[in-house]
Amino acid sequence: MRDFRLIADRIAADIAGGRLRAGQRLPPQRAFARRHGIAASTAERVYGELARRGLVVGEVGRGTFVRATEPDAQPGRSLTEAAAGAAPVNLELNYPVVDGQSELLAPALAPLLRPDALAEGLHLPAPVAGTAAARVAVAGLLATGGWRPDPARILFAGNARQVIAATLASLVRPGGRIGVEALTYPLVRETAARLGALLVPLDCDERGPLAESVAAAHRTAPLSALYLQPTLHNPTSLTMGTERRAQLADAIHSLGIPVVEDRVWSFLHTGGEPPLAALAPGLVHLVDGLSKRVAPGLTAGFAVVPADRTEAVARAVRSGGWSAGSFALEATVRWIGDGTVDRLAAAKRRDARRRQRLAAGELDGFAVRSDPASCFVWWRLPAPWRADTFTAAARARGIAVTPGTAFSAGPGRTPDAVRLGLGSVPERVLVRALRDLAGVARGAGAG
Repeated sequence: MRDFRLIADRIAADIAGGRLRAGQRLPPQRAFARRHGIAASTAERVYGELARRGLVVGEVGRGTFVRATEPDAQPGRSLTEAAAGAAPVNLELNYPVVDGQSELLAPALAPLLRPDALAEGLHLPAPVAGTAAARVAVAGLLATGGWRPDPARILFAGNARQVIAATLASLVRPGGRIGVEALTYPLVRETAARLGALLVPLDCDERGPLAESVAAAHRTAPLSALYLQPTLHNPTSLTMGTERRAQLADAIHSLGIPVVEDRVWSFLHTGGEPPLAALAPGLVHLVDGLSKRVAPGLTAGFAVVPADRTEAVARAVRSGGWSAGSFALEATVRWIGDGTVDRLAAAKRRDARRRQRLAAGELDGFAVRSDPASCFVWWRLPAPWRADTFTAAARARGIAVTPGTAFSAGPGRTPDAVRLGLGSVPERVLVRALRDLAGVARGAGAG
């Protein structure tokens, strides 16, 4: 056991020292085993250990490659955060910011900073059920079309990421199976790994996941839950139509599979499609938050859960230490009540459309998929570029992008694509970065 880790340490040192470059292919495991005089099973352990450390990525049918973003030495810091610190232009992070945002947020915060207000317990964690005022305010915020959630079914955490993790933890046991889109939010991959659960990629077409694929996956072995992003899916920006949502809801009902519906980006979309929670309220756990609507450091996450699931999800939030702060909840109530959240959302919708036009102009001629309302684009790279080698080339130019490997839910071939976040950098910087990336893509990629 220790021997294979020592070999992995040597390969890690070669990567750290630049002797193995980002995007470089490692030899097949059998060739590696012969070269190092070890058993094939030991070579498999070495490669597995390197993947666990985030140093390499394996692609079925193509081999194992050195990752484009090297891990950071600080424990608990993600690869995305490490890359963000190394690249001046960060198109990995995607928290939209608009002019005048601070001025809009400040008035509601000022009364909460008085000593008497803080003495009333605003410095303490809030109950998972929040306050009556917070539940009513969030119910109004989430209302869409003819649907309005029952305030009694709303729970709170520090942010939407924590709500997703807690909700999945309440539904999935070790060895469980989670049905997801073939490309899914990286947090769900991390959460499944911590839970000892398996992600099951669902077959999708241009309209979203297929209901028959859900049924087929469930027949193979029962699914513990589904995790879906019906509106402005990350990373493709796909929004499911009403018909596809109804088909999925029928399948969910007939099979009795609980669902985690991620609505974090839905505030940018004005199409009016009903949430899955409106179509299958007894099974769907709707997740949303203020990180994108407001700001990542001034946020709260919330979930609308089936009536019989409130205590199970609340236990998972408390177990994870993910309770929202009382200060954040009180600020949330004020921002929703005085219209600040609505004004910010409207401004961010206008900003997203403007940035999408800029991206369409700079990436004209490339295979780019997005939505006029989205804050990101999904770019299928021209041959012979691979996602990791392009990410490395972009990083060498001072631009951080997210490779398609970060979103792949299954062991199959990962798309040669990258996601570009458009919302977190000034427009003039975004234009320069997109122009630079287009120039890189037109050059010769390392195959």
